[in-house]
Amino acid sequence: MIRRLVVLAALVGFALAIASFFRRGPGRRRERVDLYYEDGSMISLADGSPDSERLLELGRDALRAARAA
Repeated sequence: MIRRLVVLAALVGFALAIASFFRRGPGRRRERVDLYYEDGSMISLADGSPDSERLLELGRDALRAARAA
């Protein structure tokens, strides 16, 4: 009986993980910039915000250069 409950819980967890993956999907990836400060604080700038555009372009350039090497 306990084994069946463990298997059922594992299947439910797996189904939730798969549903989450498909809900987010590879085409719905959102870019953002995470800025970490020396005091341990952090701020996230979402794609589309004026402050993030320049940093995101620099990040994209760095990734293209790394993939080309």
